[in-house]
Amino acid sequence: MTDLQRNARTLLDLHTAPEILVLANVWDVISATTVTAVPGVTALATASHSIAATFGYEDGENIPLELHLDMVGRIVRAVDVPVSMDLESGYGDAGATAAKAIELGVVGGNLEDRMKPLDEAVAAVEAVLKAGRDAGIDFVLNARTDALVLADEDADRTALLDEVIRRGQAFLAAGAPVVFVPRLVDRDEIRVVADALGPRKLTLISPPGAALPARELQELGVARVSTGPFTQRVALTALQDAAADIVGGGVLPASTRALN
Repeated sequence: MTDLQRNARTLLDLHTAPEILVLANVWDVISATTVTAVPGVTALATASHSIAATFGYEDGENIPLELHLDMVGRIVRAVDVPVSMDLESGYGDAGATAAKAIELGVVGGNLEDRMKPLDEAVAAVEAVLKAGRDAGIDFVLNARTDALVLADEDADRTALLDEVIRRGQAFLAAGAPVVFVPRLVDRDEIRVVADALGPRKLTLISPPGAALPARELQELGVARVSTGPFTQRVALTALQDAAADIVGGGVLPASTRALN
């Protein structure tokens, strides 16, 4: 078994284990090595929003793919745990983008549907999974539906959840091991979607001030929870607060650790 195959198997097993997989998303080498030094961290996921921001780009495939991949490759080479990449919506060719990521050692990834017609979204899922098979691995695709992200504020919630479930079930039928539903935070709605998709099939993001604790999500049958761009925002909040303190005549926090 190659290292690539081993990492892919490990990542898949982490998604199907009884314990929820908790991922603090990273955006560069120092954030990756800092997170992996935390006891209990068994895998990493990159955040496309955060990587784009690092280079001064807006989110949404505005960062050039090669620059995005270069940073992800640096992260993969710096750590010894499986890495999942945020593929955004595939940069126009989801299969080819996934293949390039796999060449760097990536063994899983998010793929946004951006509410394209379902047959197109399913075809993109199939293309990514084929890229994995062509490389000899079971690529751990976290197939994302943007049904809640792109919905109108006054949209009917029951209809929205029905669409989430319809798309999620289609992605699972196409071979995706898990389905990612951003902005799903209500306990009862999570239960409805998790029950419809099946145990250990739903993954979520943990927005500050709105998310349920990982322990409760595990009890609801959620497979994975990640942090997206919010971990970078935590770091930037600490940076801005420290800058304000020292510019205002204070000093840096005594609790600062030498992590670089």
